[in-house]
Amino acid sequence: MGWNILIVGAGAIGCLVGGKLAQAGQQVTLVGRAAFVEQVRGQGLQLADAQGSQRIRSLRVAADLLEAYERSPSAFDLAIFTVKCYDSAGAVDELRQALAATGAPPPALLSLQNGIGNEALLGQLAPTAPVLAGSLTTPVSVVAPGSIRVDKPSYGLGLAVWRGNQADAQAVGSLLAQAGFVVTSYADAAALKWTKLLMNLLGNATSAILDEPPQQIFADRRMVDLEIAAWREALAVMRASHIAPVNLERYPFARLAPLIRWTPKGLLRLFLRRQIGAARGGKLPSLHLDLHHKSKSEVTWLNGAVVAAGQQMGVSTPANAALTSIVLRLCQHPEERSSWRGAYARLWEAAGL
Repeated sequence: MGWNILIVGAGAIGCLVGGKLAQAGQQVTLVGRAAFVEQVRGQGLQLADAQGSQRIRSLRVAADLLEAYERSPSAFDLAIFTVKCYDSAGAVDELRQALAATGAPPPALLSLQNGIGNEALLGQLAPTAPVLAGSLTTPVSVVAPGSIRVDKPSYGLGLAVWRGNQADAQAVGSLLAQAGFVVTSYADAAALKWTKLLMNLLGNATSAILDEPPQQIFADRRMVDLEIAAWREALAVMRASHIAPVNLERYPFARLAPLIRWTPKGLLRLFLRRQIGAARGGKLPSLHLDLHHKSKSEVTWLNGAVVAAGQQMGVSTPANAALTSIVLRLCQHPEERSSWRGAYARLWEAAGL
């Protein structure tokens, strides 16, 4: 029997997951903005990767969650959240209202979002609904509304139970595997999400603040040392919280963590410069795009999550605190952004390292 799946957030990740699930024969409804809805209703969803371009027309689309429920022939079995962290609370409230208005039972919930805290928020929606944590490592870009490009089609996806039982994760994992994802199960949801956070920290907030691509920033020794400090703070918080890094696809963080903590900075600089080139190339990271195009930021759920957990565990996090506070200020004061462009010395001084 097929699944009826709701995708909350029709950005790059939502379109990728929804498109591949629809191709696998599942009923899928994508909730997105008006321009996206109009495009996909008329032309279908275009998904391009190294193998070519495909247009998927079997998707349902809706401009809001109530419309998605009213148009659906049956209750949704699974809701996959792919919205930005700063939109999570609003999306959860909207889903709660849609459930109340239609009388539908709550679906199982899966967060494929970056950052720390989304699963706890989803858990407030319904006390008995299974909540799963997921991590997708495939880089995806939005070309235009209703059109995405898979930059590196590895389709690796990590999955863990945040609340529920292993059978829930196995069922959803099997569903995603049938859609072409390479699913790896993890025993600890916190370990999965915090390890993905380590990946998301690298070259992200610094690029947003300095308004330059990571490769250019990483040519400066001070900025690489700032990145090392932010990573080491995150690892210290994880250690104090008894959260062990895990390996994500080809990223062996379980083995890298001790090296990051103790390897001399000179060697780490060489490693990180190579890594940032392989991981990002010339592509600007998410915090940069959100700050400079939307005046919003997920930094609270990334660097800010390190700071918050550090305060709880008594771990000092000055590098992450500086990065978080500066990005948030620039969200509120766009007129100050030009004064930070390329201001390496100013950022180094602000971090107090």
